[in-house]
Amino acid sequence: MTFSSLGGMLSGGSGIELLMDDLGHALSASGPSTRMLGGGNPAHIPAMEAVWERRLREIMGDPAVLRRTLAIYDPPRGNPGVLESLAALLREQFGWPVGPEHIAVTPGGQTAFYFLFNLFGGKRPDGTPGRILFPLMPEYIGYANQALEPGMFASVRPDITHTAPHRFKYTIDFDRLALGPEIAAMCVSRPTNPSGNVISDAELVHLEAMASKAGIPLIIDNAYGWPFPGIMFADAKPLWSDHTVHVMSLSKFGLPGTRTAFVIAPPKIAAAVSSMMAVTGLANGNFGQAIAGPLIANGDITRLSREVIRPYYLAKRDAALKVVSEVFPDSIPYRLHECEGALFLWLWLENARRTSRELYDRLKQRGVIVVPGEYFFFGDTDDSWRHRHECLRISFAMADADVQAGLEIIAEEIAAAY
Repeated sequence: MTFSSLGGMLSGGSGIELLMDDLGHALSASGPSTRMLGGGNPAHIPAMEAVWERRLREIMGDPAVLRRTLAIYDPPRGNPGVLESLAALLREQFGWPVGPEHIAVTPGGQTAFYFLFNLFGGKRPDGTPGRILFPLMPEYIGYANQALEPGMFASVRPDITHTAPHRFKYTIDFDRLALGPEIAAMCVSRPTNPSGNVISDAELVHLEAMASKAGIPLIIDNAYGWPFPGIMFADAKPLWSDHTVHVMSLSKFGLPGTRTAFVIAPPKIAAAVSSMMAVTGLANGNFGQAIAGPLIANGDITRLSREVIRPYYLAKRDAALKVVSEVFPDSIPYRLHECEGALFLWLWLENARRTSRELYDRLKQRGVIVVPGEYFFFGDTDDSWRHRHECLRISFAMADADVQAGLEIIAEEIAAAY
């Protein structure tokens, strides 16, 4: 029995698969005392869980809605009422000139990027290669194995600025950012997983101008950003143009199990994503759209993002930073990226004697799970850049007591790393 080349590539494992398998074994071996600071799962916010309970009761209490949710296929593009509601919300709250024809639903953001990357990247009709460019590394680990052809991703290393004692920030190095004919699309996340970086409005406008001039799309991952869940701690405005493609997800809004995302794009791109959805999955799941649909229609999805979700994570971030200031030795040259959004602290241990992978293994033995940083640097084949082996991603979404206990152990291990 022999797999095809594509089958072998898709089934041959990946860095994220190995890491998640490793994390799973670590959790089962360490028991309930494990401090799980390595995952991307959102927090369980009581006020949001009350919303989900109410919505489920409403769905269960209406036989027609329940039947519509469980026993009827939606069109491949998504539920027409939800598409209209989301388009109306984007028109009213952001002034975007969009309608349902600009939107396609996918089963989660991961699937959306799989479609988009392979829609633009890879061998083109004229035989030339198309590549997806990430203008600012590090980037989301889930992108790394999405390409159906080798060499499809390219990336640019960032400028690094020391913003304060024990703080730093990545910015786009536009002097090194060149859009050759092989670049078929650019992609950024805002805010960025893993670093919590928020690309500035000026940087975003500059990227959009470059994309427009080159006639390529700028794909923007809003998994943590506007309009929902709005986990943004820095001032930033959303941007729409004929060359932008936005991906929005219900996961960090608190519904990761529903696997529901929205692609907002020029109609030709949205239609292509809808066609890809029909081929690969027939139709989307109805459940996420059924739960969130009324919240989109009445604007609660953005109100809850502003009034509940953002303040909750801002308090979690501030609590984690307070612990760091108290327990991390000031004499050690550690730096945290400016946490401008998302759920993570991004720790840089410049010139440490131990790599991030070695620290990950030592922390795992002590019941603290983080994510080693090298997984977030891809599209750059030069493994000699030391920085990519000096960073750890630490989630602060778990219970405050677990975050504090984990950070105390991390402080001990990084002290031993110098």
